[in-house]
Amino acid sequence: MCKEATNACCRRYPLEARKEKIIDERSNRERAEKAFRDWHDGTGSITDLLADDVRWTIVGRSQVSKTFDSKEQFIGEVLQPFGARFSQPFRPVAVRGVYADGDTVVVLWDGEGTRRDGKPYKNTYAWFMMVPRGSDR
Repeated sequence: MCKEATNACCRRYPLEARKEKIIDERSNRERAEKAFRDWHDGTGSITDLLADDVRWTIVGRSQVSKTFDSKEQFIGEVLQPFGARFSQPFRPVAVRGVYADGDTVVVLWDGEGTRRDGKPYKNTYAWFMMVPRGSDR
């Protein structure tokens, strides 16, 4: 906490800016928590969290490892084909943590579903999301 106006942290991070950052972080974290809770409960979709102009990157070596430049492209090339592999919907079963720092939100979660061949599918994910300031998504 700054003790005087000449302190370096006060010059870099004025009180109002720090308050705004904390409010944005809380809001972004709460938005992510609600989206995952609704997805888990079957009352919403994770796509409710995505802006139309989302830029989503999947890292790795899978067939879908690339950058998607819109919500429509991400749904069409990733989520719909992935969802079609299941006879019982794939959903989050546990959110291990939701972490926010400024406009970055990280969700560490476990998902499960039943594949069309009847076998269970389980995986753990870490999603790193940037939420632009003033964004309602």
